[in-house]
Amino acid sequence: MARPHLRYRKQPAGAQLMHCVLLDTSASMLRGQQLARAKGYLQALADQAYRQRDQLCVLGFSGDSAYVIQAGAKAQALNEGWIRPISGGGGSPLASAITLLERMLQRARRQSPVQAYVWLLTDGRFAAVPERPNCAEQITVVGFDQGGLPLQLSQRLAARWQAEWMQA
Repeated sequence: MARPHLRYRKQPAGAQLMHCVLLDTSASMLRGQQLARAKGYLQALADQAYRQRDQLCVLGFSGDSAYVIQAGAKAQALNEGWIRPISGGGGSPLASAITLLERMLQRARRQSPVQAYVWLLTDGRFAAVPERPNCAEQITVVGFDQGGLPLQLSQRLAARWQAEWMQA
């Protein structure tokens, strides 16, 4: 093809990919260093999001509520400083985390198109399992359930939500 036939054509803007991590910081995650392992997994996800220039949103949930650890924004290079201090204890209010996630994504989608990939890092020990988040294009449940009796709770949750499941 001759050079005069080449023309610059701006590509249409697509949806920005946002990795939304729901981190179970409940008391059951403290047993067997499961929260420490989940924080290591979170570190790897954050590093991957940075390399791919994706956005990252991290929500923790324990006690009776969910809270924002990292608001949805471009992933940063150095993540250990905000991941290391994450602590745990209390119950596992997954429904609160999903409600908070859906509100944050609605707000983000008003500004620009966002495609949400949700990562749930949990041992699967919930008093009540909420319905699958409607806001997610893809969900991966990462199971940190271990101990004397393998209950496969995170695997059952992934099946119920028709999500991908992987053992940590």
